[in-house]
Amino acid sequence: MTGLLISLTAATTVSFGAVLGETVMLYPNIFRDPPSSLVEAREFLVAGSPSDFFPPLGLAIIVASLAAVGATLRRKGIRAYVAGAAVVYLCCELLFSAVWFWPRNEIMFVDPVGTHSSELLRATAREFVAGHWVRLAGGAITAALLFTALVRWVSGPARSRAIGSPSSVPGT
Repeated sequence: MTGLLISLTAATTVSFGAVLGETVMLYPNIFRDPPSSLVEAREFLVAGSPSDFFPPLGLAIIVASLAAVGATLRRKGIRAYVAGAAVVYLCCELLFSAVWFWPRNEIMFVDPVGTHSSELLRATAREFVAGHWVRLAGGAITAALLFTALVRWVSGPARSRAIGSPSSVPGT
């Protein structure tokens, strides 16, 4: 269980860090001046793009989250953190992405250049960036909840051993 929580915490922290990195490094360029900046982004993101990185990582996080939720059902002290992290991730990453980001990605990056008006592309880019803050907050909350669960998991057995050990009883 410790290995699963460490791996899941690391994966969600990497996911959050990657979204944060996109926010400060890629998005100022991609969304600088739509539609021309969207065309430049298409030309730049040829060999690899966020769509190559996030879906496999997201699937691994979802599978590991479900396993961690199942494995911690009997651990009252951490199950709420693990379940909460899973729910936040599923809502902010999977469901919100499917409903909000995927249709906008189609418009901005998949549909042939010239299919949509400049005004629609600018509006879509603004909507995408606005929704991005939900995803960023969800990633931060997910990583924080899992880190808390991991710390509680690791310190739980050590704390109970210390409390029950003869050297911790006053007067012995």
